[in-house]
Amino acid sequence: MELKKNKYSIQGVPVTAIAGEFGTPVYVYDAAKIKSQYERLAGAFPGVKLKLKYAMKALGNISIVKYLRSLGAGLDAVSIQEVQIGLRAGYDPKEIIYTPSCVDFAEIEEAINLGVTINIDNIAILEQFGHKYGASLPVCLRLNPHIMAGGNHKISTGHIDSKFGISILQKRHLLRVIDTYNIQVNGLHMHTGSDILDAEVFLKGAEVLFDFSREFPTIEFLDFGSGFKVPYREGDIKVDIEALGKKISAAFKQFEQDYGRPVELWFEPGKFLVSEAGVLLVKANVVKTTPATVFVGVNSGMNHLIRPMLYDAYHDIVNVSNTNGTRRVYTVVGYICETDTFGWDRQLSEVHEGDILAIRNAGAYGYSMASNYNARLRPPEVLVYEGKPHLIRERETLDDLLRGQHEMDFEE
Repeated sequence: MELKKNKYSIQGVPVTAIAGEFGTPVYVYDAAKIKSQYERLAGAFPGVKLKLKYAMKALGNISIVKYLRSLGAGLDAVSIQEVQIGLRAGYDPKEIIYTPSCVDFAEIEEAINLGVTINIDNIAILEQFGHKYGASLPVCLRLNPHIMAGGNHKISTGHIDSKFGISILQKRHLLRVIDTYNIQVNGLHMHTGSDILDAEVFLKGAEVLFDFSREFPTIEFLDFGSGFKVPYREGDIKVDIEALGKKISAAFKQFEQDYGRPVELWFEPGKFLVSEAGVLLVKANVVKTTPATVFVGVNSGMNHLIRPMLYDAYHDIVNVSNTNGTRRVYTVVGYICETDTFGWDRQLSEVHEGDILAIRNAGAYGYSMASNYNARLRPPEVLVYEGKPHLIRERETLDDLLRGQHEMDFEE
């Protein structure tokens, strides 16, 4: 979202015009920003065979998934439903890696039948896999490197208390299981968390993968997960992807030399690709003054964007209806019957009832974590592509909310 001539726009389309056409609240995504982020990341790892697998849990609209495919991305799926959407979006099964957590083995069998790459993150499931499939098809292993990383403990996934991955302390047991069932390991995976700035986090994890690779002569790829930080506010430190990429590439090329043959380097970016491309447009319903605070109550809430309440996440908020107004301090809150706050003590251009506010960096884990709490309806999604806004998901209706419910009759 850019400010031009005192108007915020996406690819030259004023966001106020988008709000007028599609109503509010509405999620709006910038295809050009997604493309530039993808191309930047794809070009940041010189001299290695790189594959980027889009983590669709960040934003799972099928049009977004198809767009990332058109740019050359593979797909990282964490549920059988994401696998099915990926296949419907046109992905070859071999382009999809399926990384579940704590699912029934029947779901893994379904994914195997669909032909996708299987990534197993615990020994109990690996034993079931080995018992049924043995050496008949290869598997990737998700390791827990015991590295604490990420911007919030709720999104740190590689530490010793995390549910994710096979602990590196279980190496001997892991190798026994693999030998017992003659399991063919074709990949190793790790993911330490989100909002990572430092290449050293990836390099520490890389050493774990490099070390484990020595046990498996059939490795085809090493998957470093993702977690690249994006800036959420003015002055935020930005990850230097190019510098990070050079360091990781250098270490990876040395590994390939030691391993004796080329191996693919995989990453699974989600937030990095779509977060900055998204904005949630909302309308100011009321400006409410109390003895302590001036609230702006908007026609959305944590049912549409839960990150501020769940993760204490900061999202920049802009009054796009009054870009040059007097700056005043407001707390922006939603319409949910909970403490439901988008931003505390924010300096905004003076807000009047009916103004459109833009909540920025809402592309990742915005709509994908939305709910119908308080029986509220989820908003539409719009993709601005080649200078034109396209509706890619309709606004829900009451019929959508009631679909699937069985209404009983009760006699008084």
